[in-house]
Amino acid sequence: MSSSEPVALRLIDREFLIACAPEEREGLIEAAGFLDRKMRELRANAKAPGFERLAVLTAVSISHELLALRKQHDGQGQRLSDGLASLRLKLNAALESEPAKR
Repeated sequence: MSSSEPVALRLIDREFLIACAPEEREGLIEAAGFLDRKMRELRANAKAPGFERLAVLTAVSISHELLALRKQHDGQGQRLSDGLASLRLKLNAALESEPAKR
């Protein structure tokens, strides 16, 4: 089992120490960088929100994007499944109509 190590993450002008496994460090730093950029974007378009409000607005914005992407992905997956099912039916019909070779 990996031991947790604290990682210093900077969001806007605040620093947070978050414990994570060494193998998760790079991903956590990347996620914090993404979050920081999103928070800065929203702060630029808002009327001086406090840090906590800005964090909540950003979380809702990112969650909205994630859910939209999931819905899009699920729709594509369903179309692929439907296409494969249709192909399977056509193959079965073709195999059934072909005379048996002996």
